[in-house]
Amino acid sequence: MPVIKSIVYKPEFAHQEPDSKGYLRLPLTEAVLNAGYGIAGDRKGGNPKRNLNVMDAVTLAELAAEGYPAGEGTLGENIILDGLDLRTLPVGTLLRLGDDAVIRLGELRVPCHQLTQLDARMPDGVYERVGVMCRVVTTGKIKVGDPVEIVPAINSVNSLLQPK
Repeated sequence: MPVIKSIVYKPEFAHQEPDSKGYLRLPLTEAVLNAGYGIAGDRKGGNPKRNLNVMDAVTLAELAAEGYPAGEGTLGENIILDGLDLRTLPVGTLLRLGDDAVIRLGELRVPCHQLTQLDARMPDGVYERVGVMCRVVTTGKIKVGDPVEIVPAINSVNSLLQPK
């Protein structure tokens, strides 16, 4: 069964020097995903088009094998999932993380030039391989090791309407 491998965020109080390399992300063992926002307390949350950047361990392993930096949070992702290749799932797929949180997969993330600071081959060399932009549909608490399941399309609406 797929599981949450990593959770990272950029705290609201965090300040990153303009000349620093990469993304400033701090690890969490658990977090609250807020519907329409993302990780509670995340400075990068609240974007109406994307609340989270989610990656999978399969893609990260491929990037690492090609010599790209691929540590947790290094590429700007918030959550890493193990046991699920997100590139095989269509836009709009719903995933339940832990007991209650539900996210909707959006488009593949287009990498920005900030990644060039980490590796001169980026962003072109990692195009469409740095995660999926997602929206949090249902608020819930998650933790590293929690199960991840695809919400079947026929049950998607009904399961989201059920009181928790």
